[in-house]
Amino acid sequence: MRRALTAVLGAGALLLAPQAAVASPAPPAHGSLGKAAAATGRVFGAAITQVHMDERAYVSTLDREFNQLTPENELKWETTEPTRGSFDYAPADQLVRHAQSRGMKIRGHTLVWHSQLPTWVSDISSRRELLGVMRNHIWNVAGHYSGKLHYWDVVNEAFEDGTGARRDTVFQRVIGDGYIEKAFRAARAADRKAKLCYNDYNIDGRNAKSDAVYAMVRDFKRRGVPIDCVGLQAHLTLGNVPSDIRENMQRFAKLGVDVHVTELDIRMQTPPDSAKLATQADDYRKVVSACVAVPRCKVLTVWGVTDKYSWIPDVFPGEGAALLFDENYAKKPAYRAVIAALRGKHPGRPS
Repeated sequence: MRRALTAVLGAGALLLAPQAAVASPAPPAHGSLGKAAAATGRVFGAAITQVHMDERAYVSTLDREFNQLTPENELKWETTEPTRGSFDYAPADQLVRHAQSRGMKIRGHTLVWHSQLPTWVSDISSRRELLGVMRNHIWNVAGHYSGKLHYWDVVNEAFEDGTGARRDTVFQRVIGDGYIEKAFRAARAADRKAKLCYNDYNIDGRNAKSDAVYAMVRDFKRRGVPIDCVGLQAHLTLGNVPSDIRENMQRFAKLGVDVHVTELDIRMQTPPDSAKLATQADDYRKVVSACVAVPRCKVLTVWGVTDKYSWIPDVFPGEGAALLFDENYAKKPAYRAVIAALRGKHPGRPS
């Protein structure tokens, strides 16, 4: 938080001739990601892991830079309901309390997803039973945080790449196509105020998968199914921001839903070098500029604070360096590109 410069006057100050006012120091050139986003009516968030909250640099960067927080794993089913009917909110509660103490908005991720799912859920073969279990999970978890969370990723990654067909999950197999709608209706019953989102990867540009999501959202809006937003995860590779990302955001917005960039990172072959970092900066600029150009694109979230703890090297060996802060929490060229894009400028051009 900026501190105003205050002049402290002595007891005899009234006897002195009037002095020129002392100018407050100029605001920082960049401010912070959260402040720059807030100036455009948006939030800029990060996915946060509770296990790192005892690291000073991690927390100070979070608090300084971001005005929205997404628990990375703490609200997933395997954590919140590892045993049927037994709920554990302690890890997520810690993050929620921290976000509230800093005035951050909070994203719930995620209520229904085929991954990080306890075995006991995957073993259910009765439609009636699984539907009851899903609704009970949503009512309990979303209900526990009702009034505290601003957004929920209600259903995550329900469509296949390439074809846009429904992904073969226990929910799809046992409940059928209607499970997504039923999940959204249960989430609305549990929390009347949170924005309810569908979230997926590789729907950043127009393709068979994003077309399928678009058709679902259009159908939901026509029939009054409660859906407020679509999350474009934006896990991207260097130099491969879809050329039609802005148009894709706009077509969803025209359906009457907000658009969120929910898990942004842009990975490269490591180690990074100046050329790769410059390309990455331009890629981040493209994504953020697209969002700023679409009034209903309200949220930008990066999937992590620092390259030190990114998920990418574990999943894509030899790749990484995908975030805005390096392993030592230094700001990368992409950071400056994001700030410039939020301010409607191109990095390197005069203000």
